[in-house]
Formats: sequence, structure tokens, C-alpha cells
Amino acid sequence: MLDQAFEALKTYDWGQDRNLVEPIREAVVASADNADERKALETRLADVLKTDVSYDSKQFVCRELMIIGTAASVPTLAALLTDEKMAHVARYALERVTAPEAAKALRDALGTTKGELKIGVIASLGVRGEAESVAPIAALLGDSDAAIVRSAAIALGAIRSSAAAKALAGAKPTAETQTAISDALLACAEALLADGNKAEALTIYKGLLSGDKPKQVKLAASRGLLACAGK
Repeated sequence: MLDQAFEALKTYDWGQDRNLVEPIREAVVASADNADERKALETRLADVLKTDVSYDSKQFVCRELMIIGTAASVPTLAALLTDEKMAHVARYALERVTAPEAAKALRDALGTTKGELKIGVIASLGVRGEAESVAPIAALLGDSDAAIVRSAAIALGAIRSSAAAKALAGAKPTAETQTAISDALLACAEALLADGNKAEALTIYKGLLSGDKPKQVKLAASRGLLACAGK
């Protein structure tokens, strides 16, 4: 049944009977407690991505690699990050591969992608939330593309670390990027306060109260100051 499912996968599209490829899904689930079976299945799925199969087939494979993917399938997934059709689902898989190789592949892709593809990679790094990603993301806060800057700010706000907050505080926002940077700083301050880093949170809130910030930002910062005071 599994061999037949992989054969059907070569020409599979979402309009066909899902039962044609269901044995693959079942095998993925069943391999949870068998490392050898899971490794063999991962290899077989990754190999499909290297062939000229349908777009829907590759999407199916990436979704399964979200579940069983390891460092072994990272190079194959990473090769799709510059593919306009496949990049998004490859990124979703890499977001969920816990191996550090997956994060490195995404960071490396910052230098090989542009536009929407690069924005997607930045977002995925934010989802993963590793400390090692703060510096390369922070470097993008000075990019000439406002969309890239906004994406970098959002990702740092998702990481919500002290290092992320310092990078955001050192940014030079424009009218186009001010909101994203302020929102990210608020997210960092909230996380720092929750972790007991009251002094750092207080510094962020005070900084957001200065200058020509939007009313809603100053209101949120004022509430943050009250929270720091235990009120």
C-alpha cells in the first residue's frame, strides 16, 4: 500500500481522492515510536522533492516533513526557499524542524532571497525564536525597503528577548516603520517584565513615552509603567 501511495504521489493533486496518498500519512503517524522507520520515510519523502512531481505533491511532502523532518531533510527543504511557488510551505516545514541546521538554513537564506520571499524567511526566523537569529535580523532594521524593516521588527518582537529589545531600541524608524518598531518594543517589554526583568522593561516603556509617538503607543507604555510599579 505504501509503495502504491508513493507512486500515486508522483501525479497527485488536491482534486483527487485523498485515499490515494493516505497510506503515507498513516505511515508518518505510525513511525512515531520507530526511529528507523521514521528515518527511512523521511528520506523517501525528501527524495520526492528532488524529482519533477506536481506542485500539489511537493506541498503534500512538505506538510509531512513538518511532522517527521530532521536535519537530514533540511538541505532539500532549504533548496526550495528561492522557489516562489514552494518557498512558503518549505519554510513552514523548516520552522518545525527542531534541528539547529534548520535555523541556519533560514538565516543563510536571508542572503539569497529578496522581496516577499525574504520577508517570509524573516517571519519564519521570528517563529523559531532562536537567540542566534537576533543579530542577522537586527541588521535588516537599517534596510532601505520599509517592508523588510517592518518584517524584521515584527520578528524581533516575536523573539521578545533582551537582545531583540536592544536592537529595536537602536533602530531609526521612519514614518513607515515606526508602528512596527514600537509594537515590537512593547512586546519585548511585556515579555521582559513577565520574566522579572523590570528594569529593562521600565527603560523601554519610558523610551516609548518620549518623542512624537502615536497616542496608542504612549497609552500602552503608560500601562506598562503601571505594571512595572505593580499597579
